[in-house]
Amino acid sequence: MVEARIRQRMKSAMQSGRYKESAWVLEYEPAEAKRPDPLTGWAGSGDVRDQVHLSFPTLAAAKAYAERHGLAYHVTSGQAGRTLKLQTYADNFKGPAI
Repeated sequence: MVEARIRQRMKSAMQSGRYKESAWVLEYEPAEAKRPDPLTGWAGSGDVRDQVHLSFPTLAAAKAYAERHGLAYHVTSGQAGRTLKLQTYADNFKGPAI
């Protein structure tokens, strides 16, 4: 049986907003390990399912797709929300606390 992973889309390092963070992605688990190409040295495999990333608006839609197509799936939790350390520019020049 083909296995799949369902996860919530994370924003990239080049993205400042939260666009499409609520979308869910279904990715197939790799069927074989990647190995270096003898000519170029790049990692690759014969598994073409590694290139497939399906987007869904909700988790329920992603689960329904996996069940409809007979895929064994597991849901991975996303990255925990980051907390910002708010400071002023003057904090960069503060001496040690006494």
